[in-house]
Amino acid sequence: MAERAPIAVVGAGYVGLVTAAGFAELGSAVHCVDIDHEKVALLQAGQVPIYEPGLQELLARNRERLRFSSELGDALAGAQLVFVAVGTPPTHSGDADLSAVHAVVESVCSAQGPSAQGRHALVMKSTVPCGTGAAIGRLLGDRRNGSIAYVSCPEFLREGSAVEDFMHPDRVVIGDAGDWAGDAVLELYRPLLERAGARGGRTLVRTDVASAEMIKLAANAFLATKISFINEIANVCEETGADVLEVARGMGLDRRIGADFLSAGIGYGGSCFTKDVSALKLLAGNSGYHFQLLSAVIEVNELQKRRVVTKIERHLGALAGSRIALLGLAFKPNTDDMRGAASVVLASRLLSEGAHVSAYDPVASTHARELLPAVTYAPSALDALEGAEAAILVTEWPELVALDWHAAAERMRGRLVIDGRNALDPQRVQAAGLTYEGIGRGGSAAAQRAGASASAATGAARATSLAHAAARR
Repeated sequence: MAERAPIAVVGAGYVGLVTAAGFAELGSAVHCVDIDHEKVALLQAGQVPIYEPGLQELLARNRERLRFSSELGDALAGAQLVFVAVGTPPTHSGDADLSAVHAVVESVCSAQGPSAQGRHALVMKSTVPCGTGAAIGRLLGDRRNGSIAYVSCPEFLREGSAVEDFMHPDRVVIGDAGDWAGDAVLELYRPLLERAGARGGRTLVRTDVASAEMIKLAANAFLATKISFINEIANVCEETGADVLEVARGMGLDRRIGADFLSAGIGYGGSCFTKDVSALKLLAGNSGYHFQLLSAVIEVNELQKRRVVTKIERHLGALAGSRIALLGLAFKPNTDDMRGAASVVLASRLLSEGAHVSAYDPVASTHARELLPAVTYAPSALDALEGAEAAILVTEWPELVALDWHAAAERMRGRLVIDGRNALDPQRVQAAGLTYEGIGRGGSAAAQRAGASASAATGAARATSLAHAAARR
């Protein structure tokens, strides 16, 4: 393998670690820096502090090319490109908190060490508002540090498949001023682009910095909009007796729409969609434009999580003293990430109604305990179902989708199963003697009301018939 330029990666979270491991796999020496000394110590010992399929193996395979530390100066001495992968969580106002980004900029300016050409480039992987690159450019100008360039290179990694997404990207976006820094980033990604080209793919988007920043926000906002739209359709299906799975299947066959992100459920979660949709809405507002559509997307998503509680109440009545089991806690399968997870809202609402909440997740329980200490955590799904009046599938982990529902029915005190992801086989659940209710699966609210009306009408007709018979006698 040809020798490749060494790089630095600041931030050892989901994005930073996958980026570091991915470039090491491609042949670069990578110096990964994080201010969390405990995390750095774990990584130095060969332990991975997050759950991401394939990441531990990738890090182990490339251990000789990877170095982990808390010292940025050492990283700058050997690498021109500094990939910034730090958190940008929302502030109380809803704006992105860029304090970690600014800290990296200040550190690079202060600790800029000798390099081959005496210059460095900040390559922004963190999701930042459109205009951040311009602001950092002005800051660097004020510091009279013309040797630091700036490149926007947003990440499009999906938690749970981040390693695969890095190695086989559907697009690489590089926003720059058309100088050496953008060329250097392009060279790093060239093996992945050539691999995609061999498959007939066209993955490179090289553009200006502001457009690159907006691409990431706009992409996540569109996907979140698609999810909220199908959830609205699901809610209408419940009122009309239609099945949202059939509706989505018919819609998805239209190439202009596509089948992806047409899965109705209890709403989107995670750090990216939740944060980026709000950030884009606020960015528009701060620019003088009211983004009405995104306001609706956010509202629909929040209400969707709470509709599950209403479903349970319709079956059980008041929830005080009842036991409800949550199956799955992470915001999606194959991750331990609890940021924006629907389980947090569901558990909090159920607890506030006086219910006892038990829960199980294959990998996320440790993080969940920090957010939901009042929940009882079980070592298995069947243990979580012990004595439960109702169960909610919150995260469609394969082991939960394949659960033995006959065994589950023996553990449960009640009969109700809410399929919050439309991932279960209704017939398998019902064959175990349990009551199945999905999201927008037809036969929910409208069908129940129709059934109740039909029963009432049948009862009234029967009573009239008996009265007439008694009168004849």
